[in-house]
Amino acid sequence: MSFYIHERQDWPRFFWNQERLSGRLATVRHRQGRLIGRMEALGFPLRAEAVLHTLTVDVLKSSEIEGEVLDREQVRSSIARRLGMDIGALAPVNRNVDGVVEMMLDATQNHDKPLTKERLFSWHASLFPIGYSGMSKIRVGAWRDDAKVPMRVVSGPIDREHVHFEAPAADRLEKEMKAFLDWFNDDDGTDLVLRAGIGHLWFVTLHPFEDGNGRVARAIADMTLARSEQSAQRFYSMSAQIRQERNAYYGGLEDAQKGTLDITEQLEWFLDCLSRAFDGVEDMLAAVFRKARFWQSCDALSFNDRQRLILNELLDGFEGKLTSSKWAKLAKCSQDTALRDIQDLVECGVLRKDPSGGRSTSYSLIER
Repeated sequence: MSFYIHERQDWPRFFWNQERLSGRLATVRHRQGRLIGRMEALGFPLRAEAVLHTLTVDVLKSSEIEGEVLDREQVRSSIARRLGMDIGALAPVNRNVDGVVEMMLDATQNHDKPLTKERLFSWHASLFPIGYSGMSKIRVGAWRDDAKVPMRVVSGPIDREHVHFEAPAADRLEKEMKAFLDWFNDDDGTDLVLRAGIGHLWFVTLHPFEDGNGRVARAIADMTLARSEQSAQRFYSMSAQIRQERNAYYGGLEDAQKGTLDITEQLEWFLDCLSRAFDGVEDMLAAVFRKARFWQSCDALSFNDRQRLILNELLDGFEGKLTSSKWAKLAKCSQDTALRDIQDLVECGVLRKDPSGGRSTSYSLIER
């Protein structure tokens, strides 16, 4: 008796109930069209800021799903540099951040190009530029070989891992990945939004790499969604929504692996999750407009690079209270320099000293 879907005789002939999906799919397609139209009505600077904001969140949240926390400013700087956007001083970026950004941008900016084995290998090499995942050396730019243990998909901390399913044996991967890529690069008439959900599930099931499979699978989904919109500009983040629904995400994948090749329920969840991702656009736009108003109101003021860096951090949703010690750490400067920077901003009406006392004085941005 087959335990996982990839062990079934009819694998990988997925099927679904189109009637059950049609309403959800129509809603998603309608929201896609409205969003694209709304964004095209924005001026170029606001649209560019929206894209930068969305891509930054997408990269951060896709990594967070796997338990990896990246530096927001490094991600933002890496994206801006690669897209040729002027955001002032750019933060130094380490190779790991640059690699994740490189993969995500290649998927969305070059969504119309074929997906090949070589391209997947280059994405994987970008994710692991020194050939290590944490402290473990892994095979990079190649299918896994299962030399140590079978590939199991797990979540949770190391001492309390939950096994969701076991992937196909490594000796099947060459044939399995060829079938996947042939399907991905073909047009079988299925709506591209549905193909994004199918492709994500199919790739996750195969889990062809030693590590990084989830991030690559979500990049494949983003690539297909970009194809569905015929646009490289991203204004919503599927990964951010999946991060919010992480337990349901892994639970759904586990249920799908242990079910039949009827993936109607999995596609329902994918469409619902995508629809909820559109809800986050309002928050993103509010943040973009707030940021634009702030910098327009400060047009006559002069800021140094450290001040611009921290002000952008505050505008992007800085967590906790801003103190001179946090400023010094973020801006990589001395405490005295941080205090001078802060005092300058207080005097010109950009920051205010918080009324609460305590051992550390904190400061807040003045809404403009």
